Amino acid sequence: MTERSQHRTTVVVTRRESVAESVLLIELARADGGNLPAWAPGAHIELDLAGQWKRQYSLCGDPADLSRWQIAVLEEPDSRGGSRHIHRQLACGDEIVVRDPVNRFEFVEAPRYLFIGGGIGITPLIPMMATAEQAGADWSLVYGGRSLDSMSFVDSLRETYRDNVRIVPQDRDGFLDIEQLLSRRRTGEHVYCCGPDGLLNAVEAAYNKRGFPEDELHMERFRGTSNSLDDDDQPFLVTIASTGEQIKIGPQCSILGALSKSGYEVESSCEEGTCGSCEVGVLDGVPDHRDSVLSKNEREAGDTIIVCVSRSAGNTLTLDL
Repeated sequence: MTERSQHRTTVVVTRRESVAESVLLIELARADGGNLPAWAPGAHIELDLAGQWKRQYSLCGDPADLSRWQIAVLEEPDSRGGSRHIHRQLACGDEIVVRDPVNRFEFVEAPRYLFIGGGIGITPLIPMMATAEQAGADWSLVYGGRSLDSMSFVDSLRETYRDNVRIVPQDRDGFLDIEQLLSRRRTGEHVYCCGPDGLLNAVEAAYNKRGFPEDELHMERFRGTSNSLDDDDQPFLVTIASTGEQIKIGPQCSILGALSKSGYEVESSCEEGTCGSCEVGVLDGVPDHRDSVLSKNEREAGDTIIVCVSRSAGNTLTLDL
């Protein structure tokens, strides 16, 4: 099972700045001025907002600068409360408890990269581009969004990287041509993509159609895929290894929900299979993975499961709780 940080740090909001339409740059630091926990490109932190919402945001600053963390937050039109709270209530000087950085979108060393960002999905790619540039790698970014006004960091990206960056606002240039983009991919070029589901699905389909190496495509989803709970799902039993208790999981019932009703505390956040907070070890049985978090190797190993969306491929699962 992939280890995830359980440690929390209390930070203070030191800066909030509008960087695009409905997007705020939030800067966080320790109140005593000390160093924050280290992180690497692709990492995210989880904010505990007013004790009501836990939300994950990609770090988009400089990993070498441990005096501050930077995130960019889009106020979602259908916000469940978290992004709305940040935009409308969070103020400079406010304290927030933050779970230390976790990385499920790791940046690997390679000779060349193609970065594809959509909307707020540009955020985890920013430190990756900086790292690629520092390493002398060959790289390029294609960044799409609804309009220039809605796209964060456009000016700084253009000024810093110039010809490496292509900006494609939809209202002026239309949608990104993913087929054409990937038709020019070179051998050994790792593709990093983050953005809305439509973009990620198009990239994944075009990439796989050409038979490119699976381990050279890296994607991070902000929302879960649609294959989570279904009326046709079969019931199964979950056995808790530490107590021997068996819990029945019916259709339209998540393992997470059933565990909670039975008194077992499992940390959770997104409940869409995207953040990895509710990852639990599997001691017996075969998981039916429906998350957007675990890697191919982790899925094939079958020794861990994201319990908010995934189920059992058989009649039983034994969990390490």
